[in-house]
Amino acid sequence: MHALIVVSHPSEHSLSHSVAHALADGVKSASAQHSVEIADLTREGFNPVFNEADYAAFMKTAPVPPDVAKEQARIDNADALVLIFPVYWWSMPGLLKGWIDRVFANGWAYEERPEGGIVKKLGHLPVHLVGIGGADRKTYEKHDYRQAYHTQIAHGIFDYCGAPVINNALLFLPDLNTPDAATDRARAIGAKIFAARA
Repeated sequence: MHALIVVSHPSEHSLSHSVAHALADGVKSASAQHSVEIADLTREGFNPVFNEADYAAFMKTAPVPPDVAKEQARIDNADALVLIFPVYWWSMPGLLKGWIDRVFANGWAYEERPEGGIVKKLGHLPVHLVGIGGADRKTYEKHDYRQAYHTQIAHGIFDYCGAPVINNALLFLPDLNTPDAATDRARAIGAKIFAARA
């Protein structure tokens, strides 16, 4: 089984990157047969701007741009997709949102029917979300941010495409106390990613 881990953080020395590597270690520790690819959107220079070529692809008057086709192929090659990111303004960073805007395209992630309605095309792709929050769980619950986060990302993006969200984890840094506690949680999540399919 192969996991594609997409991480979005400008610093390669960030906790987000440490969590990504720990999760990858967890996947590989579960079975020698498992493989992992970490896609670092910042280091790879992915352009998150939904542009005229993307719009033409959405309208089906042109093929998807080559950089988008490359990302779609990476996902097609994966048995699970993992997104790891810091929570910015109660959502994901703009780079990751732009990656989703461009890559989860009409015709590939979903299909708009001419007569109306949507065909969800990613039912085969288990998704695991790992957000890293700077506030504590109590703050999220007090303001209902947890539900808003779930509705916006898990439901609004992935359910729309039919991709089942298996994990929707938020690592609340104030509650975890140490970066090691966050990486330990990530390692445990990684070890279970393919457990149900074993």
